Amino acid sequence: QVQLVESGGGLVQAGGSLRLSCAASGRTFSSYSMGWFRQPPGKEREFVAAITWSGGSTVYADSVKGRFTISRDNAKNSVYLQMNSLKPEDTAVYYCAADFHGATIFLRVRDRYDYWGQGTQVTVSS
Repeated sequence: QVQLVESGGGLVQAGGSLRLSCAASGRTFSSYSMGWFRQPPGKEREFVAAITWSGGSTVYADSVKGRFTISRDNAKNSVYLQMNSLKPEDTAVYYCAADFHGATIFLRVRDRYDYWGQGTQVTVSS
């Protein structure tokens, strides 16, 4: 079993940056592909970015491509989401999720993920 804890959310002005972190428990973190999803107020949870268990491949939603960067540090059992040039429409609760040996083609699929964190709020003011 994997437990995930997100941190790093907060309030930022449009154009600013935030770095989200997700710390995972367990000794098999390197076997999990990791994703970031977000849920804007009143909307469905949506895919943001993901990285394969090997770290060899990343995928991004079109809405964040070029602004957000996902990375992982298997030695620290952590995955990160660097968010630059933030926009008010990026306001949401951000969740990290783990998918055991998740293949690249499935990383955008919310239901493929086995474990979820509790979420961290990101608010971008205009």
